[in-house]
Amino acid sequence: MFVVLVYDTAAERNPNALRTCRKYLHWVQRSVFEGELSAAQYRALMTTLRDQLDLTYDSIRVYRTRSPALVETEWLGVPLGNQDSVL
Repeated sequence: MFVVLVYDTAAERNPNALRTCRKYLHWVQRSVFEGELSAAQYRALMTTLRDQLDLTYDSIRVYRTRSPALVETEWLGVPLGNQDSVL
């Protein structure tokens, strides 16, 4: 599956979220990641994040689709992150 993940966490938890997301996905913009994951990888990612974050304060939003070809991406401004993973 193709995943776009966005997180908003307290500053002290940002490094953990960043490190975990980079293990599984490509960093594309500040707290935005995308990439292809198997179902097992997706479960592992979400389990790790669930354990690291304070879900009464932090927020994670995940968009899933079967293929990156089904996602249309438009950039405005300065591109950040890994441009190799851009759709």
